[in-house]
Amino acid sequence: MTKVTVTRELQAERGRYVARVEGFPGEAELTFSRTDPSIVIAHHTGTPAALRGQGVATALVERLVADARTEGFKIRPICPFVVALFDRHPDWSDLRA
Repeated sequence: MTKVTVTRELQAERGRYVARVEGFPGEAELTFSRTDPSIVIAHHTGTPAALRGQGVATALVERLVADARTEGFKIRPICPFVVALFDRHPDWSDLRA
């Protein structure tokens, strides 16, 4: 199993989740914006080719979902990958904006 560390970087109206994998110099990201305090818009996930298929992008979305549950915001998925994960996880439907 790949050891993935996910952190969040925040700015005033946007931010990103960053995934780093032990032993790999690059990073994956999920970018988002927040024009309303109660809604996060998930725009894009990007994963280097060498990390694809190892659950790295999924770890980014799972962290976003965990933060939404903890902090009480909803997620508007625009990124096709995030949309697909929401479609596969009916237990996340309460978080979809």
